[in-house]
Amino acid sequence: MKFHQILLSVLGSSVLVLSGCTINQDILFRSGEFYEFADLDDLDKSQDGGYRIAPNDMLTFQLFSNNGNRLNQATAGTNTGDSGGGGQNQQQMMNMGQQGGMTYLVKPDGLVELPELGNIRLEGLTIEEAEGLLEDAYTSFYNDPYVIIRVTNNRVFVFPGEAGSATVVPLVNMNTTLLEVLAMVGGIGARGNASNVKLIRKTETGRDVYKMDLSVIEGLDDANMVVQAYDIIYVEPMPQLVRETTESLTPITSLISTLTVLWAFVLNTP
Repeated sequence: MKFHQILLSVLGSSVLVLSGCTINQDILFRSGEFYEFADLDDLDKSQDGGYRIAPNDMLTFQLFSNNGNRLNQATAGTNTGDSGGGGQNQQQMMNMGQQGGMTYLVKPDGLVELPELGNIRLEGLTIEEAEGLLEDAYTSFYNDPYVIIRVTNNRVFVFPGEAGSATVVPLVNMNTTLLEVLAMVGGIGARGNASNVKLIRKTETGRDVYKMDLSVIEGLDDANMVVQAYDIIYVEPMPQLVRETTESLTPITSLISTLTVLWAFVLNTP
């Protein structure tokens, strides 16, 4: 085979390798130059907005009559120093929590099937709003009902801008902010671009994507928004063109070096 044929083979191989290169292929959720992000001003960033119940949430539900009189009786005297009555009341309260802490699923259509009420829509309500709605609904069955609701399985997904460090973060507190979630995962990764943070939120019509700049102090208002169930917080990584280009070209360099040695050997062979 002549040298120019070998050279053409090398160039062909190089094209094949470059076509399959992996430069910055770890960057997810890319948006084009003219992508239209949702308006951050449309979000309720106040703490009063709070967490809103979403489909697939698991709710623990407790119901008491007489405005929770039984609950007050269970807790009365627990701090009085009475070793007998206080301990008994604490045990009674624990038993009530075990008996009343039944768990119910928010179905994909936003309805929850509760005892005596049947299906009732709680999707989109804050915890306080849902408790008030259920107290009104149970007035037909009980005298001055008192309702306690907690969400037990809500979580968000965080990609802090570093490969291999994505995390599923359970939301223990109902009003957890985006800033708190980032703190739970150790902050933005070393490669993360704080000026390009995307919040992807599921809505009735699909998903809304919000872009925020947390590299400036003005971004604090956006970071203090309350996250919702199944939010995706994505910090876009900074491109690593030099390192990844070098890694992609290494096989080509090795191939050229091998062929150069082989060609020199052929030329020097008598």
